[in-house]
Amino acid sequence: MKLLLPVLLFAIAAVALWWGWRVRQRSQQRPRAIRDVLDAADALEARLRVARDELEAVAGDHENPVRGAMQEILRQRLWLQENAASAELSQLDAVRRSLASARDSLEQQLQRVSQARAGH
Repeated sequence: MKLLLPVLLFAIAAVALWWGWRVRQRSQQRPRAIRDVLDAADALEARLRVARDELEAVAGDHENPVRGAMQEILRQRLWLQENAASAELSQLDAVRRSLASARDSLEQQLQRVSQARAGH
């Protein structure tokens, strides 16, 4: 019986420490997730600007497909501004993955354009 009380107190202290650590971890996840989304948007936007310039140099300013992508980034940024505080971490991660996927797709399309211009 004398051993039960210290063991119980130790278990309660361990659970309290674990709970505090978990709360601290979760409070750091949201800012990190938001920062990751913004970094992905910035990277895609920077690449889109370069792509726009490349396409305008080749095709002029007619129906540049980059404009739609730039508008989509703006919509994503507005969504983030309005919903970042209440969005689930899974939603933020999905937006980040979507932006990264769009950037990968853009890179593939630009590579095809470059190959077509080179005559391959």
